[in-house]
Amino acid sequence: MNNFSDLVSSPVLRKNLAAQGFVTPTPIQAQAIPPANLGHDVVATAQTGTGKTLAFALPILESLSGKPLTPGPQALILSPTRELALQIHETFMLLSPGTGIRAAVVVGGMSEAGQLKSIRQGAQVIIATPGRLCDFLDRKLVGLAAIRIVVLDESDRMLDMGFLPAVESILRKTLANRQTLFFSATLEASVARLIGKHLKDPVRITVGSITKPADKIDMHVYEVEQDRKLALLHHLLVSEQGSFLVFARTKRGAERLAKKLYAGGVKATAIHGDRSQNQRNQALRGFQDGQYRVLVATDVAARGIHVDNIAHVVNFDLPQQPEDFIHRVGRTGRAGAQGIASTFGTRGERRDIQNIERTLKVKLIMKETPDGLGREEKGATVIEMPAPNRYASKTQSFKPRRSRFGR
Repeated sequence: MNNFSDLVSSPVLRKNLAAQGFVTPTPIQAQAIPPANLGHDVVATAQTGTGKTLAFALPILESLSGKPLTPGPQALILSPTRELALQIHETFMLLSPGTGIRAAVVVGGMSEAGQLKSIRQGAQVIIATPGRLCDFLDRKLVGLAAIRIVVLDESDRMLDMGFLPAVESILRKTLANRQTLFFSATLEASVARLIGKHLKDPVRITVGSITKPADKIDMHVYEVEQDRKLALLHHLLVSEQGSFLVFARTKRGAERLAKKLYAGGVKATAIHGDRSQNQRNQALRGFQDGQYRVLVATDVAARGIHVDNIAHVVNFDLPQQPEDFIHRVGRTGRAGAQGIASTFGTRGERRDIQNIERTLKVKLIMKETPDGLGREEKGATVIEMPAPNRYASKTQSFKPRRSRFGR
């Protein structure tokens, strides 16, 4: 399939795709959309950044566009994080004009009354995180009896975050003969069990390797002492151009690092679980718009980050598990673009880095650490980061550009 017009029959959807610059489908879109349009269950695994959102959004819109709109939600999309749910909703907003199809977001940290109002005003699609949706279901505020399409997006991360009981409970409340579309970056044992239990003779699609990062990501490793990591990060920021997504292991570490960068004159902000939803939205929006050059994130929060053209990913701290390395570095080099991923490791973490290489079958090129890196001062005073100002002038030199292919 060389064109979206080969995948979509609705004239309205074709018009909306063209208006948004979506012309050529990515491999996961070209392979997943046809069986989904035919009503088959689908299990699709592909690396982060290959366009999975459009691969399930279009079949939902195509299916609902082809039938008289009836009251109540008809489709449900489950996402592991609020940020990802909101970005999926943005995709629906771009593609749904003229279809009469409306989508509602059900996530924590946002107005409960507003979310319920959107559903009761006739939303046909619910995009939800499992926790908040279960809360609504337990209080009988929402019903799923008419749901005939269910999408489980980023399923591996949902299970990693402990949502399996919630997902099971939600699926039991939908139609037994529903269509289920299952999208994941990895396919671990717990994920396979969920597929075997809830999907009917699914069409299985795998695009590229799901156990190693994309080929166009240049992966480096620096051996550096812990108290020189900040100086090394400053060196990379000075010597290279573009936006940086930096991963810290803990919420406290992410917040502290972002503040130290900001105090050092770098436009930086943080996203992690202890920040309010409004703060997380502002941080992500500021990074997307180019107001911030650096976004410091934890693994859980970063699962909802889908910003195209991130120039450089930095593993300031090593991930807890080798598999998390895939999700981290997959934030750069998206949709076939070139990317850089740098990993900072201490002498004592050599075995951990070797484990990443062995498990994922990748080779991290050792880079020489620059001479003269200063040590981080202990107990240094750090200024507070101001909230993003959407009306401030943007620094365009490192602003990520919008992709033509979705996530």
